Amino acid sequence: MQTDYMYISKCSENGDFETGQLTNFQDIQLSPSSGVLNYGQALFEGAKAYRRASDGKLLMFRPEENAARMMVGAERMCMPCPSTDQFIDAIKQTVLANRRWIPPSGKGSLYLRPLLFGSGAVLGLAPAPEYTFLVFASPVGNYFKDGLGPLNLYVEDEYHRATMGGAGGVKSITNYSPVYKAIKRAKSRGFSDVLYLDAVNKRYIEEVSSCNVFIVKDGKISTPSTKGTILPGITRKSIIEMAPDLGFETEEKCIPIEELLEADQVFCTGTAVGVATVGSVTYKEKRVEYKNGEGLVCEKLHSALRGIQEGMVQDNRGWVVEIDS
Repeated sequence: MQTDYMYISKCSENGDFETGQLTNFQDIQLSPSSGVLNYGQALFEGAKAYRRASDGKLLMFRPEENAARMMVGAERMCMPCPSTDQFIDAIKQTVLANRRWIPPSGKGSLYLRPLLFGSGAVLGLAPAPEYTFLVFASPVGNYFKDGLGPLNLYVEDEYHRATMGGAGGVKSITNYSPVYKAIKRAKSRGFSDVLYLDAVNKRYIEEVSSCNVFIVKDGKISTPSTKGTILPGITRKSIIEMAPDLGFETEEKCIPIEELLEADQVFCTGTAVGVATVGSVTYKEKRVEYKNGEGLVCEKLHSALRGIQEGMVQDNRGWVVEIDS
């Protein structure tokens, strides 16, 4: 949904970004030979702003993590990057300028989309000579059409999301359109999304199209290790850090498909999806169903994380940033 304002900044020739400006939400002009259009030289981030129920204050969740991840991605994609302070300031300005679009507490959030891309003209295969940093926003509800219902995932063993040595570990735009084929096929068969396997052995689970995956077995939480093919999600990181506070042991490791099929519970995490329960996984026409409902690990983590993000419970880790009006 189109909101009122967006933030934009250009990179000067010395590699520094100029002071950005808010402008009306509008189309942007690009050269047909821009680096982003010809070679996909671009990154994006995803963050959310919430309205606290008790006093209406505006909150952001760990924006410095988004800034740090964009820096890592920019180095991989040979782009200059805004500093952490510039990144967070841009986010705050965009939130405040669009504050009327932030839903009431419990009804949704304002999704922020920071973009960094090669806007300069370049015909040869090389980094662009100019870069643009842009932030726009949209109010959102639930990511999946099923709302808060359990997801039904299809394990893809033909198409792959990423390979070792590629850009699967950064939030490059080039990671996303290649999964359209697999998603379209899965959704035509009634599935919510696709879970990908590693490209070498076609045996170890990696991630879902737009979120990380966790399994629970005998009360222990496991998630695939990030080794260059899996995006290091901020929600993923937060769950790993906060789970011990709730009495759960966590582990990052290689997870074979057989272990997934034998799990007690499965869930996905991401800025867009939050913490989402998986109701079933289908692999080679075999459907396995998992526990879901109140009182289970996923629900406890979902409630705890949402409480922190929306300012309903005490934030003891300094994760929440209050945005001054």
